[in-house]
Amino acid sequence: MFEGLGNLIAYQWLGLSADSKLGSALQFFIMDLSKILVLLILVIYIMGLLRALLSPEKVREFVRNKPKWLARSLAILLGAVTPFCSCSSVPLFIGFVEAGIPLGVTFSFLVASPMINEVAAVILIGILGWKLAALYIASGLAVAYFGGIIMERFKPERWVEDYVWKISMGNTEREKPDTSLGGRHRYAWHEVKEILGRIWKWVVMGIALGALFHGYVPEAWVSEYLGGEDNWWSVPAAVLLGIPLYSNATGVIPIAEAMLGKGVALGTVLALMMSIAALSLPEMLILRKVIKWPALALYAGVLAIAFMLVGWGFNLIS
Repeated sequence: MFEGLGNLIAYQWLGLSADSKLGSALQFFIMDLSKILVLLILVIYIMGLLRALLSPEKVREFVRNKPKWLARSLAILLGAVTPFCSCSSVPLFIGFVEAGIPLGVTFSFLVASPMINEVAAVILIGILGWKLAALYIASGLAVAYFGGIIMERFKPERWVEDYVWKISMGNTEREKPDTSLGGRHRYAWHEVKEILGRIWKWVVMGIALGALFHGYVPEAWVSEYLGGEDNWWSVPAAVLLGIPLYSNATGVIPIAEAMLGKGVALGTVLALMMSIAALSLPEMLILRKVIKWPALALYAGVLAIAFMLVGWGFNLIS
């Protein structure tokens, strides 16, 4: 249906040739934009119905006072199924610290939350297939778990800003949520509007970049420089390329689709996706509000190395 819509607008209504670069790019843009927007609305609404009672405070309480291995696993799982992005990292970080949750567990949550979520998982399956979706999610979970363990070894508590230790989020009574069907509908529709309003521009930008790559980058160039595991430097280059970009896991999927379609190596694509979602410069600047430069450098360094290992590993086995 979505491919037919792209063909209709690009090739029939606008009269562009399927063999032209502009025609191919525009068809890709229309097809992916319509598909991703429909999937976003449906998945966010359905998950909103199920998640009406979930809040950052409940996430914090759910992890509190658990054995460290269980707390880390729960934090990563909650990070993967909650809608919190880098803009939520500061209050969540403060809440976890105030609750006495180890910083290594907190860092695991901060890695998993922007990089993995159920909306991106469904769209990954719909756009790229379940195998690539499973690879991305499994790699993201492993990076979040072991990355948090490594960061904990360096005792990052000494690098938390002093004011964070003095803040108490308090135990004020929250307004009792409306659990009726109508109340859940209103919450779910609010989630659709709020999350779409926050990410639509990054989704459109990601689709536009993917369309340009799909239509204008020659396959011969891609296969020569980015296509095989012999080009070891393509993985660290992909990680570095992701740092100045800003998107979430959903917005980067069209770029990955276009790159894979041109023959870019799988590991290189996975490294780029992870870097954009979890290692972007805006995310680092937000985290700098609560941790000092040594902790920020440790966080970025551990993630960059992990993403490169994931990329090289998948390039070898693919």
